[in-house]
Amino acid sequence: MLDVLSYAFMQNAIAASILASIICGVIGPFIVARRMVFISGGLSHTAFGGLGIAYWMGANPLYGAVVFVLGAAVAMAGLEKKVDSSDLLIGIFWALGVAIGIVFIHMTPGFTPDLMTFLFGNILTVPRSDIVTALALVILICLVVFVFFKGFVSIALDEDYARARGIPVDALNLCMMVLMALSIVIMLQVVGIILVIALLTIPVAIAREITFHFRRVMVLSALWGISICLAGLAISYIAELPAGAAIILLGAFILGLIKAGKWFSRRLFLGRKAAR
Repeated sequence: MLDVLSYAFMQNAIAASILASIICGVIGPFIVARRMVFISGGLSHTAFGGLGIAYWMGANPLYGAVVFVLGAAVAMAGLEKKVDSSDLLIGIFWALGVAIGIVFIHMTPGFTPDLMTFLFGNILTVPRSDIVTALALVILICLVVFVFFKGFVSIALDEDYARARGIPVDALNLCMMVLMALSIVIMLQVVGIILVIALLTIPVAIAREITFHFRRVMVLSALWGISICLAGLAISYIAELPAGAAIILLGAFILGLIKAGKWFSRRLFLGRKAAR
């Protein structure tokens, strides 16, 4: 079992898991608190367009996804107040991104990449270059969140109150959208477009079962994300399962186990209280 750690692909997978989990802890609580999960889903599928165009041009797909998702995030932030329903806007970007990606991948001459890799990811094939890029983006995201932490928390908890206090809500919203877009791009190689939302939300959901203090939720989300990813990698190696799916299934199982444990504990407490 330990021999596999000497292989470069497994070392890259572990590094990618840790970096992705740090992003989960930093940005995930804001996404959940602001109910932006559907937006993150729209952005993750919009990235498919950038991946397809990059493959068609012969460029690094990660760079194509960064450019495309950042453009979509800025557009969503600018148009959100001008449309009747933000869900409508997100749905349009969602479908448009996937359609553009499929068309350009179909137009790519020669070898056509497996679409399932984009949808479900393959953490065991993450190259070293993507690890370096992810590390740079992690440092950038952590730095921005550290500088604007109080503002982000204010708009996450009560946007109207933050606006009344003179906090630049629109600028912070745009900044949050950009950070979320960068986070999604980092996750693409780890769990793929379909499952990226789960890694952004499951660790946060587990942390919120333990505490509601924002800083503690961020730390616990990162720790739970790292634990789930590394344990999921071990399970996938032992059971010969897809790594991304194993990670998500393990996270969902742990979340369900914690919720069930709290439910039984509550019923037991109420039963003892009633018996008195």
